[in-house]
Amino acid sequence: MQNGSSQVLNGTLMVVGSMAVIGLIDNFIRYIVEEANLWQFYLIRAIFACGILGIYFLWRKQEIRPKRTWAVALRSLLLAGAIFIYFGSITVMPIAEAGATLFSSPIFVLVFSFFLFGTKVGYWRIGAVVIGFVGVLLVLKPDLINLGLFTLLPLMAGILYALGQLITRHFCSDENTSVVLLGFFVATGLLGAVGLLVFSIFEVPDRWSDTAAHLTGGWVEPTGRFMFWTFIQCIGSLVAVTGLIRGYQIAEPTYLAVFEYSFLIFAGFWAWMLWNEIPDAIAFIGIAMIVSAGIVITLRSKSAAWRCAHHAVNTDFRRGH
Repeated sequence: MQNGSSQVLNGTLMVVGSMAVIGLIDNFIRYIVEEANLWQFYLIRAIFACGILGIYFLWRKQEIRPKRTWAVALRSLLLAGAIFIYFGSITVMPIAEAGATLFSSPIFVLVFSFFLFGTKVGYWRIGAVVIGFVGVLLVLKPDLINLGLFTLLPLMAGILYALGQLITRHFCSDENTSVVLLGFFVATGLLGAVGLLVFSIFEVPDRWSDTAAHLTGGWVEPTGRFMFWTFIQCIGSLVAVTGLIRGYQIAEPTYLAVFEYSFLIFAGFWAWMLWNEIPDAIAFIGIAMIVSAGIVITLRSKSAAWRCAHHAVNTDFRRGH
């Protein structure tokens, strides 16, 4: 039986290790889009992942039906959309910057929690939201005069990811993690299939093709290079997600969430090694602001949850006497 400090250490190592794997394999997206579009990647990767998970379910003789089908389906679609946008952003901007927009999700979780669930928010978290939004603007550097469809699109990744997290927290907390993982990959496969069908049938304006060919292409004959990197990305994703799940099972989730930001370090390191890519000074400041805001929101949310629990215990104690 592990003691508390050992559990925290092991959980931290698993989260950081998972972030290191994801930080590496996400750089492979650029190899993949040289061979085919993201829709095709999403479909083929889903086929690989669902096949592997299917074998796992058969081996464990595990039930794959979720308790709340609608909640798992909605969560899966939201996260599938968020990751797709993030992958699309990787091809047009430094991966550390694209990752920072995805990791702006704690900001939106707090905002949506306030408006949708009436969560009480103190001055610390309000200040963190403001700082985080400024950081996002510094990373994206939007041209307010020539604002286009793709300018703020990376921000949608953080918004959709936040909504998916809220669905997970409020409606999927008692679901089997493997079933939830399968739901995500099924959603990515469906999204990829729909995108391929649409762009294989309908022509898109030339300006769209010139701006984002990796998002507007139809089916192409898969090359060996495409299949190899897609399979590697799939295996890496499954290993990393399994590590994350295990880490959160053995240690305090709120504490571990802070270490997920190590992804930005690993992703930036591998982008530098593979592509000689380094964000500029303004982007670095923006990334630092987003990370700081996320950490403050995470830690203050933990503190607020403790205060609520402490208040509830005291109230029950007084009622009992």
